[in-house]
Amino acid sequence: MSAMETAKAFFEACEAGEGWETCRGHCAPNATFAAQAGALVDVKTLEQYTEWMKGILTVLTDATYELKAFAEDREREQVCAFATFVGTHKAGGPVPPTGRTTRTDYVYVMRFQDGKIVHMTKVWNDGYALKELGWV
Repeated sequence: MSAMETAKAFFEACEAGEGWETCRGHCAPNATFAAQAGALVDVKTLEQYTEWMKGILTVLTDATYELKAFAEDREREQVCAFATFVGTHKAGGPVPPTGRTTRTDYVYVMRFQDGKIVHMTKVWNDGYALKELGWV
């Protein structure tokens, strides 16, 4: 499987909230994660992130995404995905359901080694999304 195919399969599984059980096959066992977002400050591995996504979809139950771009930089062994996440707070969460919706842009930058994702950086303005949802 090419890096692009692996990245797309990972992206789709992660965004569907399938968690680490499904996503692990696309990743190195100790794949790391980084984001400059307060909501993800304690998330350091891709396993933790995929499980975080699984959890967030129990709160934003209608969540979906609009894929804007998918690109590969073969020289640097990176694949980037740019999308807009859309979800409404309908259940559970840090506050009672607000019924408010977020439309928040984000980018995944996935670094590959030996055909597997070894690191992913998420570029995301969590403050904007949390404000739209009425969580701050």
